[in-house]
Amino acid sequence: MPRGAPFRFLVRPIPPFRLDLTVWALRRRPRNHIDRWDGSTYRRVIRIGAQRIELAVRQTGAAAEPRVIVHAAPAPRSSSGRVRIEAILDRLLGLHVDVSRWYALAARDERLRRLAERFRGVKPPRFPTIFEALVNAFACQQLSLEAGLELLNRLAMLADRDVRVGPAKPVGFPTPRALASLAPSRLRALGFSRQKVRALMDLACAITQCRLDLDALNGESDDVVRQRLLALRGVGRWTAEYVLLRGLGRLHVFPGDDVGAQKRLAQWLGRTRSLDYHGVQRAVEQSQPYAGMVYFHLLLDGLMQRGVF
Repeated sequence: MPRGAPFRFLVRPIPPFRLDLTVWALRRRPRNHIDRWDGSTYRRVIRIGAQRIELAVRQTGAAAEPRVIVHAAPAPRSSSGRVRIEAILDRLLGLHVDVSRWYALAARDERLRRLAERFRGVKPPRFPTIFEALVNAFACQQLSLEAGLELLNRLAMLADRDVRVGPAKPVGFPTPRALASLAPSRLRALGFSRQKVRALMDLACAITQCRLDLDALNGESDDVVRQRLLALRGVGRWTAEYVLLRGLGRLHVFPGDDVGAQKRLAQWLGRTRSLDYHGVQRAVEQSQPYAGMVYFHLLLDGLMQRGVF
């Protein structure tokens, strides 16, 4: 294969699968410049080692017989790089997550069945790394989702040293090393609070100095993950549960302190009053072990009500 030439391959996700719904559950708002969607193709810049690669993903075939075509440009430099690309996409888009038991559970409750069928084919997305899940959580703490995503867009533009053409150039999510190399004053200039800057820098430096191994959390129980995350600067209950769901794929987790999710859940249940953390946990108990799927479905329902798609 010529140097710099694109690499193309086919993936067959476990059905049902809809790329559009899954991408919206991943990107959450149109102003997300890292996870991009033009109505038919999902694009994202990733790094395999020192190599910067742009992925373009589109679906052919219906949700019941899905095929996903992936273009990677430039092609990865090794066969292990190609395996890494497939693993990243599998996490991002849940391509091989089997949610048949979710649909079986939903079929037993009329309200749940209607919700599941309305967005049939959405898979549970995950951030490629736990580091990215934590940085997303830090950016969005105590802010609207729109404001948090704008902070992430600015951070990506600042940290992606390969971007030299301006805002139209696609950006990738910063690595821990790239984030650790930034002066705190530059993060403050982007709009991050002092507390968030300290949390971001502590996290990035701990990873780059090999004092923190987030990948080790993948094999740990929920309680152990919570304990280790809560020991990090800037992590509270909402952030820990957000990472459990969106970083580690624990589909029984519904982040109960998520204000937007609380409102969507109450509306879906026909409640006139908002739900607190414990009210959320009681409300999703009948959906276990798939409360996280309810979370993603209600997110899509909210986006649909906004007219986003």
